[in-house]
Amino acid sequence: MTRIALLRHFPTDWNAAGRLQGRRDIPLSAAGRADLAQHRLPEGWAGCPVVSSPLARARETAQALGGGPVRLDDRLIEIDFGQWEGRTAPELERDPQARYRPLEDWGWEFAPPGGESPAALATRLCACLAELDGPTLVVTHRGVIRCALALASGWGYRGPQPFRIKRASLHPIRLGRDGTPVAFDPPERLALRQAGDMPG
Repeated sequence: MTRIALLRHFPTDWNAAGRLQGRRDIPLSAAGRADLAQHRLPEGWAGCPVVSSPLARARETAQALGGGPVRLDDRLIEIDFGQWEGRTAPELERDPQARYRPLEDWGWEFAPPGGESPAALATRLCACLAELDGPTLVVTHRGVIRCALALASGWGYRGPQPFRIKRASLHPIRLGRDGTPVAFDPPERLALRQAGDMPG
C-alpha cells in the first residue's frame, strides 16, 4: 500500500476570523508566514515528492516546506462551501435561509447550497491519490484531510469525528490501489519540527 502524509496549510486572516474559505483563494496571513518559516518536515519526509492544492495558502505552505519542485493538482482544492463561503458559523446559524447544518449532521451526501458534498470530494480526491507512487507529502485543506481521514477511519460525517486535524502536523495514512485511504499509519500524527531543532 502507498504511504502518504497529509498536511494542512498554515493560517490565513480568514482562518483567524472563522470564515469558511472553500474555493476562495485567500493567501497566508503575515502571522501564518512567520509561523511557517519556523517549521521543517520531520525525518523520513524531508525530500519526498510533494503535491499540493493550487490555492495560494496551500501552495505557499508546500513550497516553503518541500525543499524541491511542487506539483499542483486541482483535485486537492478545498471542498466547495457554495453560498456559505466567506461567512462564519454564527452568521449562518442566525440565517434560516442559509440551511446551515453542523458538520456532524452532514452525512456523505449533504452539500451546502450551491456547494459540494463529501461524497463528491471523495471521488476527486481518491482519483488524485491513486496516481501517487511511493511516499508523498500532500499539502491541502482541512476539508480534504477530513474526507481522507473519514475514509481511513470509517467515520460517516455523523456524530463527533474520531480524529483530530492539527496544524503543523503530518497525518500519515495508507492508500489502497484505487487511492482510497484505508488505514492510519502509526504514529497517527507527526508534528513538524521547529527550525531551531534541526541539526547543524
